[in-house]
Amino acid sequence: ITIEFNSIRFSRCKLKNKKIMNKKSQFIGLFLASVFGGSIALAGFLYFGNKPNVYQTIQTEQPIVLSNLSASNNASFNFVEAANKSMSAVVHIKTYQEVRYQQQQYIDPLEYYFREFFGHPQRPQQPQQKPQSSEPQEQPLGFGSGVILSEDGFIVSNNHVIDGADKIEIVLDDKRSYIAEVIGTDPTTDLSLLKINEKDLPFINYGNSDAIQIGEWVLAVGNPFNLTSTVTAGIVSAKARNINIIKDKTGMGIESFIQTDAAVNPGNSGGALVNLNGDLIGINTAIQSKTGSFTGYAFAIPSELVKKVVTDLKDYGIVQRGLLGVKIITLDAELAQEKGIEQLNGVYLDEVIKNSAADDAKLEKGDVIIAINNVKIKSSSELQEQVARFRPGNKIAIDYIREGKLQKTEVILKNKNGNTEVINKEVAEFTATLGAELTTPKKEILKKLNLKNGIEVSTISRGKLFNAGIKEGFIITKVDNKIVENIDDIKKILENKKGGIMIEGYYPSGQRAYYAFEW
Repeated sequence: ITIEFNSIRFSRCKLKNKKIMNKKSQFIGLFLASVFGGSIALAGFLYFGNKPNVYQTIQTEQPIVLSNLSASNNASFNFVEAANKSMSAVVHIKTYQEVRYQQQQYIDPLEYYFREFFGHPQRPQQPQQKPQSSEPQEQPLGFGSGVILSEDGFIVSNNHVIDGADKIEIVLDDKRSYIAEVIGTDPTTDLSLLKINEKDLPFINYGNSDAIQIGEWVLAVGNPFNLTSTVTAGIVSAKARNINIIKDKTGMGIESFIQTDAAVNPGNSGGALVNLNGDLIGINTAIQSKTGSFTGYAFAIPSELVKKVVTDLKDYGIVQRGLLGVKIITLDAELAQEKGIEQLNGVYLDEVIKNSAADDAKLEKGDVIIAINNVKIKSSSELQEQVARFRPGNKIAIDYIREGKLQKTEVILKNKNGNTEVINKEVAEFTATLGAELTTPKKEILKKLNLKNGIEVSTISRGKLFNAGIKEGFIITKVDNKIVENIDDIKKILENKKGGIMIEGYYPSGQRAYYAFEW
């Protein structure tokens, strides 16, 4: 700091000069003191003022505790125990397909023209450079994952993992390899049950997928990209998701997925989704991706549904599906306003099929189902999942809203044939070969057509009847000129039959029709 003073003229009066000098000295002292103090204050602020307090940057290290653990449980946060319990029970599945390779011969276009259009006799088979293989060749079809459910070798996986396979190889975490037998499959839930001949295997216990909460940590265990025994972690980000990925030709596909952000990639299908206890809460099935690889969302079939399907496949060979017999729509604000409904959570009954389980229980179009067996229902996928856990003949309790009032009823579920009987596996396989669902016709239709017997083709898909030209609604009255009254009659007629088959019957319009196909 520079201070400049102008020259001062001194007075002849010494006293006066002395007083003046004293005042100037005092002024200079005060000025310098002020400057020095201000400088010290400024320097102190610059040095100390921008530094954060100690408590802002230093924190006492505390163990991270899961939100769903009690305060008394001071277990540190880690995935090691769950990973160790589940990895040894998740298997690598390799599938193979048998293919016959044939040497294709070159045919001159001109020769082809003469042989096809002018009846030129087939030319003799020319020797091939490579002889045609009489034995089928085995080639890889795909790979995936599976979960061991019991020490005697029952394994659950996705149906799409083994679909179309002629051979299924199971490789354990310890590298042992086995050929698996298919116990049963269920395309409507995309699940399959396999079996290997071994004992004392490690396995995963079922957890309760209903109890899992959004935000809880989970592990996905599987074999992505053929990388065996891979574990990833994430949280449950949603429940009861429907992503329209199960395309079941009967329209009975069940989608009520657990959504997670644990990384899942091709090869994880059929693997385990486990909680931090290492219990199975889901079977990893799908990802939502434009690239084919993980982009943030994965979906797993809930373990409560898996448990029911596996039990059915073990006990019956096929899934026993109990049906309400309704067409449903998830209730939202727009639909509620359109229908004049105050209730926003629930499932709207858009149609109740006649003579169905719902019809027997006096449910009506416009009713809003809000709970099944005291489990709240907020979407169509939740309703489908809850009902899919029961078999034909099981009774369920339903809470619903009608005209603004809470109502309760009990429903006895029926099978796809409209009765409460357990479906026979052989009959189910037989109707699958036909490519049709066969049901007992309604009495009013038989009366209208003046018929005493018949079996109705209620739904049709690819199979013998579809190829013959038969359409839905056709009522079969005779097969090979023999009267039929039920599915067993048709099955007995075709059981040992070979060659041509003649079917006759009527459409609801009264049109009589005949169809023939090769059996």
